[in-house]
Amino acid sequence: MARFRNPWEVLIAWLAQMDSSRREMLLAGLALLLLFAIGTGGYTFLEGWTLVDGIYMTFITLSTIGFQEVHQLSDTGRFFTLGLGITGIGLLSFVVARSAQFLIASDRLHERRVMKRINELSGHYIICGYGRVGERLAEDLHREGRPVVIVDLAEEVISTVIEDDYLYVKGNAEEEDTLRAAGIDRARGLVLTLPEDSSNVFVALTAREMNPDLFILARTVDHDNRSKLLNAGADKVIAPAEVGADRMAQVVLRPHADEFMEHVLHTSALSRQIDEVPVHEHAPLAGQTLAESNFRQQFEAIVIGIIDADTGAMTFNPSPSEQIDAGDILIVLGETGVIDTLREKVCTP
Repeated sequence: MARFRNPWEVLIAWLAQMDSSRREMLLAGLALLLLFAIGTGGYTFLEGWTLVDGIYMTFITLSTIGFQEVHQLSDTGRFFTLGLGITGIGLLSFVVARSAQFLIASDRLHERRVMKRINELSGHYIICGYGRVGERLAEDLHREGRPVVIVDLAEEVISTVIEDDYLYVKGNAEEEDTLRAAGIDRARGLVLTLPEDSSNVFVALTAREMNPDLFILARTVDHDNRSKLLNAGADKVIAPAEVGADRMAQVVLRPHADEFMEHVLHTSALSRQIDEVPVHEHAPLAGQTLAESNFRQQFEAIVIGIIDADTGAMTFNPSPSEQIDAGDILIVLGETGVIDTLREKVCTP
């Protein structure tokens, strides 16, 4: 027959299993409540005050607010107040100090957990600068299932990143230690959206030295700085203002063509997208022509371009007789699920 456990035994066992910092905080809080009750009862019993007066006097004593006494105190009451104040202030100081230490330790523990997750990443994307452009990029990459690490220095920006549930490194992106902490040596791509072009140039130069195979996409505010970013190591430079203007011009000049493209590529409507699919060595599709692979009927997708593995030249709208070689990259228009099937079944050994 199971022995009935005393409630005190259960409480002691529960406290023993608790983290030491949490246990100290809990016991100190309980001691403070007990002291508050003793103070209230003491004023009521020793001075004959009402319960409300006892509570108020205990509060102003422990909180050190410094208001005048509720009523005239006897000598016994004054000695009681002295003991209550010394004990309460010491206990309250301990609670405040331990609370601050606990919060700092919690922040450090959270940062260690974030760094552990970053250290486990490979093939991820690093976004330097979490402004409007960086936030939108992170959202799009996350929607596609791509791991993202945000790098920013501002405290308020990091708070937003934490709320958005992204991995992050708080630091200056221009420093090698910050990029190394973000896993620059294991990353697939680096996106530079810092507010100053000079900062983007410096980070591109540093990142290229740390990882020569890294794909670097940079934003520029001034079109004249495009060549500087390319020379610094960026693979692609985009000026958002120019892209927006080109898009608006397309809508004005060719409204029907723009409407068609928007309808075809709008993911919420047809779940279609343009994606690139590399053809690996010994893949079933390698060495076949588009006609031999029966591509259109088999996958219900359209190959709108082929990038040659040797020259890097792109063949737009390839003919059925176009041969697909290992290392080529197919530019495919189709539904997301179809493209994933294509990538797994015939483009991978």
